Amino acid sequence: MKISFCGYSYHQDSFHTSHQSRYASYLFRLQTEGSSLLKVQNTMRQAEKGDLLIIKPGDNYELFVEDGQQSGDFHLYCEGDWIDERFKNAPTFINIATDEAVLDLWHHLIIEERRPETERISELTDYLVRALCVALERAMDKKQEVYRPYVVTKMMRFIEENATKQEFRVEDIANQCNLSVSRCVHLFKEHVNQTIINYAQSIRMTAAINQMKYTTMTLENIAQNCGFGSYSYFHRVFKKHYHVSPRSYREKI
Repeated sequence: MKISFCGYSYHQDSFHTSHQSRYASYLFRLQTEGSSLLKVQNTMRQAEKGDLLIIKPGDNYELFVEDGQQSGDFHLYCEGDWIDERFKNAPTFINIATDEAVLDLWHHLIIEERRPETERISELTDYLVRALCVALERAMDKKQEVYRPYVVTKMMRFIEENATKQEFRVEDIANQCNLSVSRCVHLFKEHVNQTIINYAQSIRMTAAINQMKYTTMTLENIAQNCGFGSYSYFHRVFKKHYHVSPRSYREKI
């Protein structure tokens, strides 16, 4: 894959630029702050936070920011057969949840592209582009298939990152989202169709099974490492889910 440019732009003064995608290049633009006005294939469109624009080879667009209007965006101009296969039928305009994973990957890619050419690692850049594109695809698929408030997605990401920690509590999720515990619990159950505890337990269980399969750690250590606290609790939860003890399960894999 080839990257022509990758960066972040912020405008608060009058700004206008036009662009036509050349050769086999794609332009990905994610509005992260404020708003802007886009003209894509002669159609005007307002871009708000979370709006992802995908300009395909041969397409053209113009960006307008009025004086005093604030607009921030991440952008990536790249090409390659792998990208073409994944995005040739993608929508030109879609709103996605701007979760931290997407923004972090974009940020890391920008930093890597700023390095002197002699210090860049092409393999790392390739992996970062692929990871970013897959993250964008996943965000697009979720938006098309299910509606979920951003705050609920934020809860899910927080649980996924912290469920295996011993000090993990529902109160921490509520504080992270600036919600009361009762509101947090209600919203999560309404939109995910399971409780926060059950979601956290499923993540812990997946982590435990992977460690049972691919490490020689003791079951006691696995219970501690995956956030169950004690082996007796791990044993009880595991047997409830799989109808066998962790030890019996491990002997069969």
